[in-house]
Amino acid sequence: MPFVTTDDGVDIYYKDWGSPDAQPIMFHHGWPLSADDWDAQMLFFLEHGYRVIASDRRGHGRSSQVGTGHDMDHYASDASAVVEHLDLRGAIHIGHSTGGGQVARYVANFGEPQRRVAKAILVSSVPPLMVQTDANPEGTPISVFDGFRSALAANRAEFYQAVAAGPFYGFNRPGVTLSEPVVANWWRQGMMGSALAHYLGIAAFSETDQTEDLKAISVPVLVTQGDDDQVVPYKDASLKQHELLSNSTLKIYEGYPHGMLTTHADVINPDLLAFIRQ
Repeated sequence: MPFVTTDDGVDIYYKDWGSPDAQPIMFHHGWPLSADDWDAQMLFFLEHGYRVIASDRRGHGRSSQVGTGHDMDHYASDASAVVEHLDLRGAIHIGHSTGGGQVARYVANFGEPQRRVAKAILVSSVPPLMVQTDANPEGTPISVFDGFRSALAANRAEFYQAVAAGPFYGFNRPGVTLSEPVVANWWRQGMMGSALAHYLGIAAFSETDQTEDLKAISVPVLVTQGDDDQVVPYKDASLKQHELLSNSTLKIYEGYPHGMLTTHADVINPDLLAFIRQ
C-alpha cells in the first residue's frame, strides 16, 4: 500500500487514482473516519477526468497509530507531506468536518505559501471554533465534548454506532429511513483507527481556533453545509467561515445532515464539480 513517512516518522497512507497529468483533487476526511469516506466523490471526479487523492489522518484508518501529534498543526503538516511527495500543483482541496479544519490550516500554512493550491471546498466543517468560550459565547459547551470523550473511553464501539445511526446522517429525524450499510461503513472506518488518536482528536476539532487560518486564505473557497447539521451547527461554522474568508461562495442545503456527502451525493457532487469548473 502507498505510504509517505513524515518528518517525525509517521507513515501516512494515501490513495492516488487517475492520470498524473490531470488536475489533482485532494480529499480530507472527518473524525474518526478514513479516506474511504470519500469513495463516492473520488469515483465521481475520477470519471470526470481528475486525479483524486485521499489520505488517512495519523492515527486513523491505515496510517500509523502513534501517540503524538493529534492536533491541527500536525494534521496539516501530514497533508503537506503527501502533497509534496506526489508533487501536486494547482490542486483543489476538499475537507469535510474535521477535514475542513485540516484544509484551512494546510492551505493557509502550506498550500498558498508554496503556490500548490488553486481552490478549496469546506463541507460541514469545524472552523473557525466549535467550543464555547468568553470570546465565542455562541459555541458548543465544553461539557458536550467531555461527554464525547467519556463515551469513547467507556465503550467506543457503542458510541460510534450511536453517532452513525443518529445525528451524523440525520437518521434520528422523523421520516428518515436508516441505512444499516451506511452505519456499518461508518463504524468500520472508525474502529480501524486508534482510540487514543480519536480521543485526543476531539480537542483538535473542537478547541482549535482557526480564525486566522480563514483570514489568511485568498484562493476561491466554496463553503457548504446543511441547515439540519446536528454535529456542527451551520450558523457557528459555515456562516462564520463565509464572513472570515476573503473570496468565498456560500451554499446552504435545506434539511441536509452533517453526513450529506453520503446521503445526498447525487446533489452535492455535481455542485462541487460546478464550483471547481468555474
